[in-house]
Amino acid sequence: MTPLHRNRMKRGALRRKARDISVVLVVLVCATVVIWTWDTTPTSAFLPPESHFLKLETEEEVKKVPTALNTETKDSYSSATPFVNKETKEDSTEDKDTEEDVEKQVDKATVSKTNQGMEHEVLEREPNYRKTPTSKENKLEEVKREVAIREDEPTKTTHIKETHSDPERTEQFVAKKDDVSTSTPRIPDKACNYAKGKWVVDNHRPLYSGSHCKQWLASMWACRLMQRTDFAFERLRWQPKDCSMEEFEGSKFLKRMQNKTLAFVGDSLGRQQFQSMMCMITGGKERPDVLDVGPEFGFVTPEGGGRPNGWAYRFPETNTTVLYHWSSTLCDIQPLNISDPLTEHAMHLDRPPAFLRQYLHKINALVMNTGHHWNRGKLNGNRWVMHLNGVPNANKKLAALGNAKNFTIHSTVGWVSSQLPRHPGLKAFYRSLSPRHFVGGEWNTGGSCNNTTPMSIGKEVLQEESSDYSAGHAVKGSGVKLLDITALSHIRDEGHISRFSLSASKGVQDCLHWCLPGVPDTWNEILFAMI
Repeated sequence: MTPLHRNRMKRGALRRKARDISVVLVVLVCATVVIWTWDTTPTSAFLPPESHFLKLETEEEVKKVPTALNTETKDSYSSATPFVNKETKEDSTEDKDTEEDVEKQVDKATVSKTNQGMEHEVLEREPNYRKTPTSKENKLEEVKREVAIREDEPTKTTHIKETHSDPERTEQFVAKKDDVSTSTPRIPDKACNYAKGKWVVDNHRPLYSGSHCKQWLASMWACRLMQRTDFAFERLRWQPKDCSMEEFEGSKFLKRMQNKTLAFVGDSLGRQQFQSMMCMITGGKERPDVLDVGPEFGFVTPEGGGRPNGWAYRFPETNTTVLYHWSSTLCDIQPLNISDPLTEHAMHLDRPPAFLRQYLHKINALVMNTGHHWNRGKLNGNRWVMHLNGVPNANKKLAALGNAKNFTIHSTVGWVSSQLPRHPGLKAFYRSLSPRHFVGGEWNTGGSCNNTTPMSIGKEVLQEESSDYSAGHAVKGSGVKLLDITALSHIRDEGHISRFSLSASKGVQDCLHWCLPGVPDTWNEILFAMI
C-alpha cells in the first residue's frame, strides 16, 4: 500500500469520527433544551392554545327556532336562529286577509253583554275620522328617509334558551299544585327589560274567571264558554329575567291611575288588551257602579245597532277612565264622498288618527298598536286609498304595504312624541306585534294551531332588542316607550282560540286572537309595571 493510499484512509476515518461526534453533540443539545423546557412549563408547552379547542355544550340541549310566525311547531328554540317577523315580508302578506276576517268567520252571530245591553259582534267598515292638518314638509321627508326599507334588509334575531323541553315534564309542571316559582331579585325598574324572561307555573292564576267576566269580555274570546277542555295555559305567569314585576291588583291600578285616563288605540288585538284590563281591574266581577262615558270621547252606537268605534268606562271611586278606540291602521281615514255609502276612503299615511288629535289632552297613558290589517285584502275590501300630503300617494316605495306600514308607524309615533312637551302628564307606549300561529295555511285555507299544551315552560327569551323591527325602530330616539310583547307571545301558540269557537265555520281556526284570560293579561301586567 502506497503512502498516498494510507493518507486517504486516515482522512476518511477522521471524517466519519467527526460526523459521529456532531450527531452526538446535536442530540445532547436537543436533550438539554427539552429538559430545560420541561422544567419551566411541563406538558402545557406541547399543547395547542385553549382557543383552538372545540367547546361543547354539556348541560343544555340546543334546538332550532321556527323561522316564521305562522309556522310554529312544538320544537324547542335555539339562541341564534333568525326570528322572521311575518309583517315585514311584503309579498307574503299583501293578499292575505287577517284579523277582522278571522273575527268575522269565527263568530258571525255571537253577542257579548255590556253594561248598556247586548253588544253585537258584527263587522262594520272603518268609522269616519275627522280631517286633520298635514305634517310639515321637512319632517315628512325626514320620516320618509328613515323608514324606507329594502327587501334585503336583515331580520332581527330572537334568542330563546331552552331549559326544559320534554312534553311529559311540561305536563308534570302544570299538574303540580305547589309549583309556584319565586320572584327573582329586584333591580331598579329603569334597568329592567321586561321582554326578557320565561314563563313559569303559578297556581294563583288566572287573575279572573273567563266564564264570569261577562260584563267586559266578549263571549267570542272567552274560551271557558267554548268546547276547550285544557286550561293549563291559564296558569302561566311571565317572570322577567333580571327583575320582578309588581303583582297586579285592581285596587293598586285604580289608585295609581286616580283622576287619570288609560287609552288603548289600535286593532282588535288592542281591543282584547282593553277587555283584559277591564277584567283584571274588576277581578271578573260585575260592577254596576262603573259608568259608561263613551259619549265624552265620541263613542256612540251607530244607527241600526252596529258596533261603536270605541268604549270608555269610568270607575267612580278613583275617577279612573279606561277606554278603547278602534283604529286598525293607526292613521287617519276619511271618506272621499261623505254622501256616498260606497265611496272610497282616503288613508292618510302621514296623519295620526283624528281621535288622538281631538282627545289626546284628556289621556294620561296611551297604548297604540297596528299590524295585521296591512294587507291588500283589507285595503281593497274597505276601499282604502293611500294618501300623502292630502293627495293620492305617488311614491312608489310607499306603494309597498310593508313600507307604508312602517312609514305610518313612524309618523304617528313621531307625532305623539312631539306632543309630549305639551302634555307633561302623558305616558305613551307603542305595543309591538302580536304573533300569529297559523300552520299549513291561512285562516281561510285550512291553517291551524292545534296545540293545547303549554310548551314554553322553562324557555327563556334572552334577546336584547324587539323581534318587531318596525316597532323597535319607530320608538328609538322618541319619547314613546316600547311595550315589547312579540317574543314572549311567540312561544305561547297554545293560547289561541284555535278550533274551539262554538260558531266557527267548518275548517276555520282563529290562530290570531287569544283566549281570555290568557297572554294579553301579561301585556297588561308589563304595562302596569311601566306606568
